[in-house]
Amino acid sequence: MSELSLKAVSPLNGYHRDFIGISLTEITNKALVSIATPVGGEVKLASAIKKSFNIKMPEVGFSANSENEDAVFLGMQPDLMFVYFDHSADSADTFISQQLKNCGYYSDQTDSWVMVSLTGPMVRCALERICSLDLHPEAFPSGKVSRTVMEHLGVIIYRATPDKFILFSARSSARSFLHALEISIINATEQVEK
Repeated sequence: MSELSLKAVSPLNGYHRDFIGISLTEITNKALVSIATPVGGEVKLASAIKKSFNIKMPEVGFSANSENEDAVFLGMQPDLMFVYFDHSADSADTFISQQLKNCGYYSDQTDSWVMVSLTGPMVRCALERICSLDLHPEAFPSGKVSRTVMEHLGVIIYRATPDKFILFSARSSARSFLHALEISIINATEQVEK
């Protein structure tokens, strides 16, 4: 019998770095599950979310946080949302299925994405260099979510608070994504130093 064992490794090995006015951290303690709405099942799914998480199903482009903020539902497009939540078990989609029963179609996306948080007063200055979206708080307030492209890489951007963004990008290009973020942050913070 083999004595080899497998060890889970996050896409960026738990990366964390503090810059001037910005912290960039890989998120490794959250799960991400997609929820597709069955045809004609919107009311049933909305009712299940309300019952299990005590929130309204989010509209496209917006989020809905559970009461203790351990689960955030991201309205991605009609009939599709992601739920981003605290969960350490192996099967995150099974957990969501147990909460919402057969009201949707669930797929664990956790290992397909790299998840990072950018926090601090300089976050917008760094992101505006590589993100084509208007991130001014009036145009993109806390709770807003959108798909975009940063340095030719697909990204989901979610504004958790005025000075905190959560970014999701494909695991396969995680290192390229990290490099783009680091360079943008360095360029933004150099302007402050001058």
